[in-house]
Amino acid sequence: MAWYQESFGDDYLLVYKHRDMQGAYHEVKKMVNWLDLEQGARLLDLCCGMGRHSLALSELGYTVTGVDLSKVLLQEAVKQGGEERVTWVHGDMRNVPLSEPFDAVVNLFTSFGYFDEDEQNEKVLHEMYRLLKKEGRFIIDFLNPVYVKANLVAQSERKEEDLTIRESRTIEDGCVRKRIMISQAGAPDRHYLEQVKLYERPVFEAMLVKAGLHIDHVFGDYEGQAYSPETSSRMIFVGHKEG
Repeated sequence: MAWYQESFGDDYLLVYKHRDMQGAYHEVKKMVNWLDLEQGARLLDLCCGMGRHSLALSELGYTVTGVDLSKVLLQEAVKQGGEERVTWVHGDMRNVPLSEPFDAVVNLFTSFGYFDEDEQNEKVLHEMYRLLKKEGRFIIDFLNPVYVKANLVAQSERKEEDLTIRESRTIEDGCVRKRIMISQAGAPDRHYLEQVKLYERPVFEAMLVKAGLHIDHVFGDYEGQAYSPETSSRMIFVGHKEG
């Protein structure tokens, strides 16, 4: 089973419980301004997870569809925000079971680079192209590989109620890998892997161009600072589908 089929389950909700709706709202509000969309515009949140960003986008007045492969996370999304505010769809980002064109597609919070093969990751970009209307806009919010390599925190540990969560991070085979161990008294340790392929800016840009996606801006954080390889924590591509 692929790591992402195992990792995005019930324990994921525990490990990332500390990520709040307020933070998501703030991040999304800044980013969605870069898209310059009309109120009510149709927006696809590709890899919506537990729906924090989708719900924030819907609060901002957009018509939102959220797609994710994890049924556990989609159930959590429904619990958080019901089914009347956002349309939730179960599907793989390489082969999205939708055909209608969207005004914008967003892929947020490092939800890219999950696959070992470049062509599988490129499929996601081609899906974004397919799902966008002519001149439709996109955001891909990715980590900054240069910064990650220079600032990797090898080990961290924290408590979440009666759980101890230990995370170790390495860079191997062109990927950043996070190994998570969850310990709980009276239960065997549970282990998970998360992995993201590190695409530096020139390679990522070449993949976007190949998929017919034109880059308008590259930002280095959620406040809209210009991307700088050494100092930016994020690498956020904003652009449009070539018309």
